[in-house]
Amino acid sequence: MSKLQLTSGQREKTALAVIAAIVIFLVGGLVKLQIINHQQLAAQSENNHIRVVPITPRRGVVYDRENRRIIDSRPSYTISVVPAEQVKGVTLKNVAQLLKLDTLEIRRRIRKNLVNRYQPAPVKRDAFFETIAVLEEQSFRFPGVTYQIEQVRRYPVGLGSETFTGYVGEVSRADLKRQQNPELRLGSMIGKKGIEKQYDTQLRGHEGTAYIEVTASGQILGSYEDRPEIPAVSGADLVLSIDLDLQQACSDALDTFCCGAIVAADPKTGEILAMASYPSYDANIFSSVIPESVWQDISSSETHPLLNRPLKGLYPPGSTVKFVTVGAALEEGLITPSSTLQPCLGGFKFGNRVFHCWKSNGHGRLIAVHALERSCDIYMYQLGLKMGVDLLSRYYGLCGFGQPTGIDLPGEEGGLNPNSTYYDERYGPNKWTRALVLNNSIGQGEVLVTLLQLVQFYCGLVNEGIVYRPSLVRKILWADGNETTILPEISFRLPFSPSTLEVLCEGMRLVVEGEHGTARSLRSNQYSIGGKTGTAQNPHGEDHSWFVGVAPFDAPEIVVCALVENAGHGSDVAAPVVGQIIESFMQRRIRVNDITMKSTGDND
Repeated sequence: MSKLQLTSGQREKTALAVIAAIVIFLVGGLVKLQIINHQQLAAQSENNHIRVVPITPRRGVVYDRENRRIIDSRPSYTISVVPAEQVKGVTLKNVAQLLKLDTLEIRRRIRKNLVNRYQPAPVKRDAFFETIAVLEEQSFRFPGVTYQIEQVRRYPVGLGSETFTGYVGEVSRADLKRQQNPELRLGSMIGKKGIEKQYDTQLRGHEGTAYIEVTASGQILGSYEDRPEIPAVSGADLVLSIDLDLQQACSDALDTFCCGAIVAADPKTGEILAMASYPSYDANIFSSVIPESVWQDISSSETHPLLNRPLKGLYPPGSTVKFVTVGAALEEGLITPSSTLQPCLGGFKFGNRVFHCWKSNGHGRLIAVHALERSCDIYMYQLGLKMGVDLLSRYYGLCGFGQPTGIDLPGEEGGLNPNSTYYDERYGPNKWTRALVLNNSIGQGEVLVTLLQLVQFYCGLVNEGIVYRPSLVRKILWADGNETTILPEISFRLPFSPSTLEVLCEGMRLVVEGEHGTARSLRSNQYSIGGKTGTAQNPHGEDHSWFVGVAPFDAPEIVVCALVENAGHGSDVAAPVVGQIIESFMQRRIRVNDITMKSTGDND
């Protein structure tokens, strides 16, 4: 017998060894499946028949100061695709036909909103009811397709309120990376601008989760009893300081012009009563996918409807900031209230150049209040030279210019308050002249401001120098019934003594009620008004028209700032606009007071 031939005993031992190895392998595999990888495999098995559906909470409602709705939501249908349940060659083809979209676009939207293969990825928001009916009736044609009832934001149209409402949009990957918020996911809706963005955490609430049992083909069997639903927590409601009647008045006042903006505030609190930008846009278009043609029309318009003019528009303020120049000179002791300077004859020679006054035949010899009343440029030129660039810039900064106001809105611009450092960087050391301060003293040159900064400054002038931070939200109404009241916050104090403020306020009163005031047309027999006109040179076209008005001037309740772009003199255009807004505000106050007096029997 060959040496290589196995004996029967050896063959038996080999067979037993093979059988033992197989048994050990099987037992090991079972141990791995049943014990080591049990939880992981159980979860995978569960995912094959459990659909995790996010429950979108009710987004908070936004009210005006009289509890009238500004922003709310309406129900809508969102169609989604569950990647793990779709059937190749069937699902995407049929969904694309139903939604009248290309299959490549459907794939792009799935990738964009994919959280995992077992969660619905939204592909169409605000779908028609007829589309949902097709999904219900022909579900066999759409394996892996589901829909949810969600809330779509609803914004007012024709109020110019997009300046503060903003809008919501889908979470992007950049949003997720920037915010690092575990509650956010692709496909969620978050605030993108305005109040919606600033108070997104409060408005959004907390998402819930539902667990739905489905068959292998995607047919819904019902709730999965082993996993109780996690309820959503509704978002908080907000009460704003906005007065919708005044907001409408601002929008109506602007719609006869090409472009402009208005901001109205309460000087005693800093609360914003109205804020409009024109032309505006319909924020409702951002609630769904924006057609490319619509987006092109908006983004390429020469009137820039997407520019939030009160918040981001930077303009030379013109004569509206002459109060800074006069106030700084008084505080530094460079003049007294009764000081007269070189008379205004219509021009002021400095070096080899003549700087002109807006009134070609001049204003003659003036003291401070009358220089403000008549808005004399020659008087301001002389004050600017007495101070120089840096001292004047310091006072601009102390009055809030060149920095954001801190309003509770995102994206505010700070303007430009030039000093010698700025000019050294722009022109080079010793390569600019003192003549630059002449322009700065009348709100021209490189000085740039926002409407919010001007409103803030004038609120301080008529509020004994106390400047409150501009604000929009008065109350937060939480879902559990609790309230948070936002109290007015002092931002800073103007750098002017009571005696200086007295001179400045008298100048403001004379602008409207004085014999030579530049806004005499706004005089009213029912209430007092103060203010300041401004005509700002614009390198890109006609002059910008400014006016800031205060009423009633003896006990101020409202400050209104209006800018009308490329419209000419402030006294001719912006002043009547502000007068219209103040008239709307004051007539309502007068009617309320009359009703109150009659109800109390005080008819004397």
